Amino acid sequence: MIPGEIKLTLDATADGQRLDRALQRQLPELSRSRLKQLILSGRVADGPSDNAPNNANVIYDPARKVKGGQTFVVILPEPEDATPQAQAIPLDIRFEDAYLIVIDKPAGLVVHPAPGNPDGTLVNALIAHCGESLAGIGGVRRPGIVHRLDKDTSGLLVVAKTDAAHHALSRDFAARRISRAYAAIVWGVPLPTSGGIEGNIGRSMSNRKKMAVVGATRGKPALTRYRVERAFGDKAALLECRLLTGRTHQIRVHLAERGHPLIGDPVYGGRAGRSLGRSGTKGVAVPYFPRQALHARHLGFIHPVSGETLAFDSALPADMAELLSTLERL
Repeated sequence: MIPGEIKLTLDATADGQRLDRALQRQLPELSRSRLKQLILSGRVADGPSDNAPNNANVIYDPARKVKGGQTFVVILPEPEDATPQAQAIPLDIRFEDAYLIVIDKPAGLVVHPAPGNPDGTLVNALIAHCGESLAGIGGVRRPGIVHRLDKDTSGLLVVAKTDAAHHALSRDFAARRISRAYAAIVWGVPLPTSGGIEGNIGRSMSNRKKMAVVGATRGKPALTRYRVERAFGDKAALLECRLLTGRTHQIRVHLAERGHPLIGDPVYGGRAGRSLGRSGTKGVAVPYFPRQALHARHLGFIHPVSGETLAFDSALPADMAELLSTLERL
């Protein structure tokens, strides 16, 4: 939305609602959390105003009950500059418009700045690439990360450029309306050759840096669908995995729990998998693979503004294609 003063009058259906909820219904381009932030910062007033709301009319309570017919003024400030700095990093862009951008991420690229990776991330690259076309997420001129891929997982992800797109895509992810499929190369061949892996995922009690399948009273529910596409004897297999939930390290944790960790996974790979890799068969050993063999190869969703169905596919990266070629010789 264009920064400035927005005047609006609530309709009768707003009677008894919270202020932030009622405003969000009138201003669907802004998320409820963004409107709550504006209220708490003194940028919403009860009644019309020629300029900024005066102190007598300013409302600071997002939970205040409203009535139909009330008029409010919302001051939408200019987006602040993002804290992460713009960095010119090459991107493989599959789609872009004023509302969102779809990226085919290479392995090794971190999505968001964090301790240990303060820059050189996808966010830094997007700030540089998108520039002024970033309308602002939560009042900050930054890309809206809707979902993430681990640093060493390659493939497709969608990023919002506006608050409204971020809100809509996040809602669709939560409602499982986003289609995602991954190519995974694992040790061993899962039986049955298709099915679902279900189990709550939470922090490991023995290693807080890892996730684990935990009891029903801990963690969050998680469900992964898998299908064996190619088996390489009984040593390894190429799977298609589809996420019905989006927990941290979900595919990696679920497959490891089943005894079929991803080849190359440094965290969940396990000793059994590494032993298989060293032994090989017919004199052919699986070479060291420097990352988890996981690639987000399909992404489908409804465009949050146009309503168009968008679908994208990504071919296996060269390192995983070479790994499959080696496995075929086992």
